[in-house]
Amino acid sequence: MSASNTGETSLERIGYRLSAWVERWMPSPFLFALILSYVVFLAGIGLTGSGPVEMVQFWYDGFWAFLTFSMQMVLILMTGFVVAYHPRVNAGIRRLTQLPNTGKQAVVLVGLLTMLLGWIHWGLSLILGAIFAREMGKTAHENDIDVHYPVLCVAGYLGLGLTWHWGLSGSAPLLLATEGNEFIQQGVIDAVVSASETIFHPYGLILTGLSIAYALVVLYVITPTGDQARGITHYIPENDLFESASDGGTETTADQSRQQVPAERINHSRLLGGIIGLTGIAMVVAQFVQSGIDALGLNIVNFGFLTIGIFIYMDPQTYREKFGEAATAASGIVLLFPFFAGIQGMMASSGLAQLMAGGLISLSTPQTFPVIAWLAGATVNIFAPSGGGEWIILGPPILEAAQNLGVPVGQATMAYAVGDAHTNLLNPFWALPLLAITRIKAREMFGYAIAMLLALTPFLAVVLFVLPY
Repeated sequence: MSASNTGETSLERIGYRLSAWVERWMPSPFLFALILSYVVFLAGIGLTGSGPVEMVQFWYDGFWAFLTFSMQMVLILMTGFVVAYHPRVNAGIRRLTQLPNTGKQAVVLVGLLTMLLGWIHWGLSLILGAIFAREMGKTAHENDIDVHYPVLCVAGYLGLGLTWHWGLSGSAPLLLATEGNEFIQQGVIDAVVSASETIFHPYGLILTGLSIAYALVVLYVITPTGDQARGITHYIPENDLFESASDGGTETTADQSRQQVPAERINHSRLLGGIIGLTGIAMVVAQFVQSGIDALGLNIVNFGFLTIGIFIYMDPQTYREKFGEAATAASGIVLLFPFFAGIQGMMASSGLAQLMAGGLISLSTPQTFPVIAWLAGATVNIFAPSGGGEWIILGPPILEAAQNLGVPVGQATMAYAVGDAHTNLLNPFWALPLLAITRIKAREMFGYAIAMLLALTPFLAVVLFVLPY
């Protein structure tokens, strides 16, 4: 170890060594999904009594269950990518990256903004957190600031790894607040559970605030310094970092000559682009005026980003070309989502997920129930990382046990919610868009993600045990 690192902390050493181990042994996200498929297949046979042919059928039946969701995720990635990399938008992000003076400050700033965005909407956090991490790495390189790029990427992922399911787009609390939801239809609960009992209850807000503060301290402590800080150029060739982005309002000489052709004039028509963009933005505003915060969802976010992108580029042809650049970033989602849908199909149809949750919940008391609900969500999320789909499976046993023990339904839901988010720091499924944008490998950043998961575990256990509802 070099002399420049003699002042490093114990957590910094642990994070660095864990990162080296994970970088050596962690498979790619695709292989991770394949391995989990076999694990769930064997567990279903051994623990539920389902036969091999039956488990394969469950896998096949679930394989295409995420098609709609997959397309939504592809769109949220591509539209967010295109908007954020418009020169004017990117310039605003770059201005924010000029604020830190040290590598640790840079990591903390990325983590703070990402977790706050995660509470507002996980889709925004996923895309903008990744872009902010990449741009912060570029600025640090330009300003000769030592910052460890893998930790920057982990900071850009913390909205999905901690705060999203406590916030405005949290699947579990939003589902309970929906009139006539399937839990009411099943008789699990008698009436809707409003957001005032979950997202906006002091319990949820305090959990969020304390967790953000603690996570920022951990980020600051585990960030390597000195010779161990590997900047962005260690992972991305410098020539690839500073490509000139297309400005939707700038036309090259070749464009101008082509626009003498009527077809090209139509392709580059600012009038057509402006009108359709403004129409879409007006539609988004109308939805929120009509429904308030209840309008927030994947479809409205995707529609908003799509039409905002058309409006800020104005030139439809340039927008389409920029969309093409974003397409490669979505390939991981297209490939992996069906496999994780198959895993979820096996867990749900075989009863494996309910069995795992029921086993944990049977050990709980009124005092320990929030901790157990968190562990149940965290465990199942490793194998079936879909917040909404997972809650459909686990919600009934968790809510029934909570009511039997006298635990408020809102408290049980928010305790479960952090478990669903927490183990995103172990499973690279949700990191696919970030990996595509930051161009880092899962094994290069997930050592620090796992270090964050381990550091958060005792903190969350204590807070969930002692925090009153």
